Amino acid sequence: MNLSARLALTFAAVGAAVSVLVGAFSYETASDQIHQELDRTLLDTAAEIAAGETAVLAPNPAITGADNTHDQAQPMVAQLIHPDGSVQAIGGRLVALPVTQDDRDLAARGRPGDHRYDDATVSPDDYRVVTVAQHPGDGALQLGIDVDQTRVVLAALAVRIALVSGLVLVVAAAVGWFIARRVTRRLVRLTALAEQVSASGRLDVEVPVDGRDEVGRLAATFDAMLSRLATSRDDQERLVQDAAHELRTPLTSLRTNARVLRRFAELDPDARERLLEDVDGETRELTHVVDELVELATRRYEEEPPEPVDLAEVVTRAADRVRRRSGREIHVDTEPVRLLGRARALERAVMNLLENAVKFDRTGPVEVVLRGGRVEVRDHGPGIAEADLARVFDRFYRADTARALPGSGLGLAIVRQVALAHGGDVVAARRPGGGAVVGFTVAEERLSPDS
Repeated sequence: MNLSARLALTFAAVGAAVSVLVGAFSYETASDQIHQELDRTLLDTAAEIAAGETAVLAPNPAITGADNTHDQAQPMVAQLIHPDGSVQAIGGRLVALPVTQDDRDLAARGRPGDHRYDDATVSPDDYRVVTVAQHPGDGALQLGIDVDQTRVVLAALAVRIALVSGLVLVVAAAVGWFIARRVTRRLVRLTALAEQVSASGRLDVEVPVDGRDEVGRLAATFDAMLSRLATSRDDQERLVQDAAHELRTPLTSLRTNARVLRRFAELDPDARERLLEDVDGETRELTHVVDELVELATRRYEEEPPEPVDLAEVVTRAADRVRRRSGREIHVDTEPVRLLGRARALERAVMNLLENAVKFDRTGPVEVVLRGGRVEVRDHGPGIAEADLARVFDRFYRADTARALPGSGLGLAIVRQVALAHGGDVVAARRPGGGAVVGFTVAEERLSPDS
């Protein structure tokens, strides 16, 4: 059963339940009011008869009972119960109403005005009966009214309630179906688009976003998801293409060295040593490229949950590690900065910046400065050409002056990825007097108030 049918049935069920409850309440209320009015009429009429007005008991041919078994239905019949328990008929048609022991006790010992109600059947009619005590010694007056007409009225009311309930049921089902079609039409459209994407693999489908309700938000989210998937796939394709291009050089060198290794016995010791060092260097370079490719493609740092981080401590720790590896002089200038972030990812970004500076500045000291949410690494190397500033953070991009140097061209790309993950951006500039300034920022809203 589809969603439209289920919604229509739900609306119909709710409409039916409401109709039944309202109908039952209406019927019971009307029935109670009618019976209360009937009891008041009986009591008032009994008072009139006791006062000597017996005209109300005259036969009335115009009134027929629901059973239609007699021509001159007497709507009211009366009888007098004497204190000794004997019964005397009063009025036109004689109907012997049943007298109970409670009625005789009321006639014998009741105070004027005391009364009790009862239901009685005198075939073929049903009566509502009231027994009213008279003055001492006068017994009790018993008055009954034929309830056939009351039943006719209540039966007609029940039919009307049933008809209205049926109408409400139909209208509720129709409204439910209409609303379900309005709602599911857009869901069906989204489902068709999702099936189209699944079948074709295409992510450039157009998703209509209309409305600001839940379905509209779902469409907007689906459209944003497709856009992000398309961007991710494009990034992966470019990454694979760039990786294939960059891996060609070390692989070609390794193949060349492999061919030379076939003549290993013919080489002199110096040539052998140079060949083995070349193979070792190319292998290490290839391993480095692969490691950084894996890190860039999988974003392993995103697995680290964000937590409060002392950025000054992170910068200091990264500087110590690069200082030990390179043996170079690194000056650290920080101020207390705390933020919500990923410590290992931030440390990796700072290390990449420092390693990049050490690679280009072979002699001078390297400086790392932390101010607020901004980390800058400054060197005294050849600097960055103006045309290269906008591209130094691109994957595999290497300026003409850097092509002879070792490296994968991925270190600064990882820096940008980490910066964007922390709501910030990357910075690159030429340093006055020579050298470069390269760094990144984190979003201000991630910083602790005391930073």
